[in-house]
Amino acid sequence: MTVVQDQPSNKSFDIRKYQISQQGEPRTVEIDGDSFEVQVKPLSWFKRNELMSKCMALNPNGESKFDGALFVREVLKEIIVDAPWGKTTDSFLISINTTLGQALEELVAQESKVETEVNPEEIKKES
Repeated sequence: MTVVQDQPSNKSFDIRKYQISQQGEPRTVEIDGDSFEVQVKPLSWFKRNELMSKCMALNPNGESKFDGALFVREVLKEIIVDAPWGKTTDSFLISINTTLGQALEELVAQESKVETEVNPEEIKKES
């Protein structure tokens, strides 16, 4: 739980702890004995929410539908900053087979896991 105070704290707040890097981190993707490296950058909180909203649709009955394929595609295009094939585009993603697609999908799963492993106590401000 995040606690917000009305009075300023005497502690200095380091915003850099909470900002994502625009540079990619190397990740090795392994497929059927082959391996290659891609540079992956974290997905910002705002961009993740924006993509979630883009992939959610409401029908006239008020029921929601989430387009998981669109979400995976958009996240891959956002997080892969360097790869052997160049820029990750819709054209590239449409052209690959299931084996490579599933391996890249793991990057999305890893990214989601990293973002949800935040300990609320680390963010909590003391009163």
